[in-house]
Amino acid sequence: MLPLIITIAITLLDQATKLWVRADFRLYESRELIDGFFYFTYVRNPGAAWGLFGGHNTFLTVLSLAMLIVIFVFRRSFLSDTWEHRLALGLMGGGILGNLMDRVRWGYVVDFLDFRIFGYHWPVFNVADTAICIGVGIYVISSFWLNSHPLHDHRKSTASS
Repeated sequence: MLPLIITIAITLLDQATKLWVRADFRLYESRELIDGFFYFTYVRNPGAAWGLFGGHNTFLTVLSLAMLIVIFVFRRSFLSDTWEHRLALGLMGGGILGNLMDRVRWGYVVDFLDFRIFGYHWPVFNVADTAICIGVGIYVISSFWLNSHPLHDHRKSTASS
């Protein structure tokens, strides 16, 4: 049940923030929040991370749908029954679904979180992207930890939903 609740929460937060940006910002408008470091900048990303595969919306839509199906149908194959893996599943699911909704509805993903670090301009991203990255990070780190921790029961390998 935890992954479903997190998936819904992330999707709603992602869509609400994108709705706000689309309503209150002009395309490419940037508002500084932390001097020289953090901005809200409204951009449209027709591709995947860092604009990869730009103009291939159909491919990215099908890929997103396939990933959602794979992670939820086959979750018991690669997730253990731990809160870390349930959290990771919910974060990844909510992030994928949030960006998928944009692709289907608009043909692009709304991005607005804009960081500039030591003169380097990081690619603009959104709540869904953040959730996917954090979810993958939690999954990878916890998988290494769970597999090497002496108190972890390796026989417990099914994820409850």
